[in-house]
Amino acid sequence: MDAADDLLTRPYDVYQRLRTTSPVHRITGTDGQPAWLVTRFDDVRAALADPLLSLDKTHARKGSYRGLSLPPALDANLLNMDPPDHTRLRRLVGRAFTQRRVEHLRAPIRATADQLLGALGEHGTTDLIASYAAPLPITVICDLLGVPGSYRRDFRAWTSALIAPDPDHPQAAKEAIAAMLDFFTELMAHKRREPADDLLTDLIAVRDTEGDRLTEDELMSLVFLILFAGYENTVQLIGNAVLALLQHPDQMALVRKDPSRIPTAVEELARYEGPALLAIRRFPIRDVTIGGVRIPAGETILLSLSAANRDPDRFPDPDRLDLGRDATGHLALGHGIHYCLGAPLARAETEIALAALLERFEDLELTEKEPRWRPSLRARGLLDLPVRYRGTRPSS
Repeated sequence: MDAADDLLTRPYDVYQRLRTTSPVHRITGTDGQPAWLVTRFDDVRAALADPLLSLDKTHARKGSYRGLSLPPALDANLLNMDPPDHTRLRRLVGRAFTQRRVEHLRAPIRATADQLLGALGEHGTTDLIASYAAPLPITVICDLLGVPGSYRRDFRAWTSALIAPDPDHPQAAKEAIAAMLDFFTELMAHKRREPADDLLTDLIAVRDTEGDRLTEDELMSLVFLILFAGYENTVQLIGNAVLALLQHPDQMALVRKDPSRIPTAVEELARYEGPALLAIRRFPIRDVTIGGVRIPAGETILLSLSAANRDPDRFPDPDRLDLGRDATGHLALGHGIHYCLGAPLARAETEIALAALLERFEDLELTEKEPRWRPSLRARGLLDLPVRYRGTRPSS
């Protein structure tokens, strides 16, 4: 696809052109294999919930784009499964991410946010990704799972190597996968030696006492996915939201004046600058027609969440950030049975992160250094967010 470079730097402009010319396009994936790109809201939403579109790579036709390849111990996760296996695994962890459970986590999340912001001092400059948007979610998800402090490694380096491979270091992705596999193997062994009252211990107990419900590969893959997705997507959601507000001071002023608007603001911020450009690839189990285009069984379908969320037929004037907009129904966190498992937690963390940031910093602005976007065709997130802050005040 000739627009690949533009997709890295101006994704919404490219998607607008594609969406206008045709709802579905034949493209080339990052591995050089062909795929179909779907761009319009109604088509993307319907496809996300279509049982004919499988996440199981065994349905992929030879020569089609298949996405990231992981070893079996990390690959047996929810992003590669259909019912009934998907239903079985999701049920095992779903209780940890219900709205009710998340509400109990709000106080500790706020305490962590205040601690991170308090460490920044009275005034100065900081990379808000490194100092705030990244450590907050990893602390929350590690606390939820029960990952000891001594095991909290540099997940961001690993996930960056997978999401945005460095062309100058082609072995980085393989090295990251090997490091993660070693890490999770060591972590599982540690938790078996020293069980505790946490989600990871509970999952290990299910595996060790009810092996017919959870295989060893599924256990490790599940923990990998919870850490990987629960951390990375929220980093991007928080960072993107803060940048959007800094770039739209009139909208920031609205939530400063009335913090009760933050939950609805988060929905519009997620629509406007969500954490993912594309959903996980799908493979039709038989020939399907999307947007009037026939797609043969086994070929790869890529659903553009960001293009759908900027579709003017669903959201009028979609390129304008409007915190007064009803953004209900956006697709930033997916739709259907594969809707983001951690969505309630991601929303809560983003709401709390914004509230704490705006409450503590009366004066927050971008520095002269431009924020850098991660060079990825799938994820939408910042490498850094250089800001200047002045006039801090302690949290109430």
